[in-house]
Amino acid sequence: MAEEEKSENKGFTVQDRRRFSPETGEAREDAEDAPKQAAPAQERGAAAQADTLPEIDFSTFVISLSTQVLMHLGEIANPVSGKIEADISVAKQMIDILAMLKTKTNGNLNANEAQMMEGILFDLRMKYVEAVKKR
Repeated sequence: MAEEEKSENKGFTVQDRRRFSPETGEAREDAEDAPKQAAPAQERGAAAQADTLPEIDFSTFVISLSTQVLMHLGEIANPVSGKIEADISVAKQMIDILAMLKTKTNGNLNANEAQMMEGILFDLRMKYVEAVKKR
């Protein structure tokens, strides 16, 4: 029994190094003691860009998904490469995701959001049919 008590005292120590308190979400006083790591240039650029991006709400989320569908349908250029790259199977999957989102949010959207979802899904489905016919 005495050996069990001794073995319970041995082990490792867990130290919370989070900058923010999980209870309040505010910065912890001892957070400055944690070692600071320099962020790569790409992360710093993304952090600066995040400050300028608009607030995400349901409408902007749906529009961003629909823009990705348009890119995969070859309707708009890929913003990274600047080239038009079509991938019809990915476009269909994204349209299905939007349809699932519409089903799961049924009754929880305001009139404008519901109308937007209907319109976007209709337009994307028609563009998908056109893209498949072109193949």
